[in-house]
Amino acid sequence: MLDTELEPWETIPEPPPAAEETIPAGLDTLEPGPVLAAFLASVDVSKLSGLDQLVVLAAMERQISHNQARLFETMAAVVDSVIDEYDMDMDQPMTMYEAVDAAVAEVRVALHLTRRAADREMEFAMELHNRLPQVRAALRNGALDRRRAGVFVYETTHLTIAAAREVADRILPLAATLTAGQLRSRIQRLCLEMEPDQAAKRYNASVADRRVIVQPSPDGTADLLGLNLPPDKVAEVRDRIEKIAGDLRGDNETRTMDQLRADVYLDLLTGAGTGSGSTGTRRGVIDLRIDLRSLTGLTDTPGELNGYGPVIADIARRVVDEHPDSEWRYTVTDPDNGQTVSHGTTRRRPSATQRRAVQSRDETCAFPGCRMPATRSDLDHRIPYSQGGSTTVDQLAPLCRRDHCIKHDFGWTYRRLPNGEYEWTSPFGLKTQSPGTDRAP
Repeated sequence: MLDTELEPWETIPEPPPAAEETIPAGLDTLEPGPVLAAFLASVDVSKLSGLDQLVVLAAMERQISHNQARLFETMAAVVDSVIDEYDMDMDQPMTMYEAVDAAVAEVRVALHLTRRAADREMEFAMELHNRLPQVRAALRNGALDRRRAGVFVYETTHLTIAAAREVADRILPLAATLTAGQLRSRIQRLCLEMEPDQAAKRYNASVADRRVIVQPSPDGTADLLGLNLPPDKVAEVRDRIEKIAGDLRGDNETRTMDQLRADVYLDLLTGAGTGSGSTGTRRGVIDLRIDLRSLTGLTDTPGELNGYGPVIADIARRVVDEHPDSEWRYTVTDPDNGQTVSHGTTRRRPSATQRRAVQSRDETCAFPGCRMPATRSDLDHRIPYSQGGSTTVDQLAPLCRRDHCIKHDFGWTYRRLPNGEYEWTSPFGLKTQSPGTDRAP
């Protein structure tokens, strides 16, 4: 209560603005656990600077990953407790399948999950517990989040336990800096490299099961899906649809790009026109990266179809042999260091030399985490041409249209490092690196 009364024309003065809080040094490397949890529970993020908010955000992600790892560890422990504590009148000891099934019922009730959700969560927990303990440890110490841990689990299910653990051991040191999409591509490539014969058998068996399915959707539309198709043909079809849709987009076109792609897709299958222009016989572009030894058949190192991902060596070599009527861009790399040995375009409207060189050097958009193929990205001047930047390969980088706009509209900057990676700096001052390519280690 105030000691003196205010006159009607007087007002209570505004309190001084609250002082901006700071975060403790080393928070960006502090391992998750009780200490980090206590700080995160007490910090007022609204009083932090933008850069400090990002550091706290990353710390929250590490703590959440730690808690999720403990959650899955507890689920696995419930299975052990079922085996030890269930009082069952059985002639035979409880099997692991029975124990997991019983534990799922307990978890369903405890966490109010559907049976399917409980099955899925328990399966994930047991995969971490039995097959990939090093991935579980990385989740527990915050080096991985649930999404990327899931990539390790689901992309190695076809491997033996020993092979799955070898894949994890080789990829985990890099996983913390990769998006889930980049991580998936590297794991798929390594799996192909480790078991090329088995990969070829799985591929042939899957293609033999190729099919088209039609399924109704709840809103009255329908989905048309082609399953288990050869990836080289899918890449060509996708690029053809993209090009035709791009040609149709004009000043008077009201359809979005997604709508145009869908309409072109249907028109191609029905043989109809595309409204403002014919689909004609225009073929897609196949963009292939393969090392020299694999191209000549000396090894079975996987190739890379840009915009799709790793493919077995037989498919990469077949692209060269079976698509004489298509335009396809190739990049041949040195198998020892991954550097480009040769690149080019086989036929029809080749790109300018500089564009081709940049696209061969950098497979995807250079913005952190983006996997848009370089062939579908803009070429950006690192130093704007209007500010004296030169149009040279060293000064150019592929940026997808969205990230190109982000760079120019919001003030992001980047530089190319000697190792071929890009170092980006955000307007807040956050620095991060992105690989110049998406090749596996």
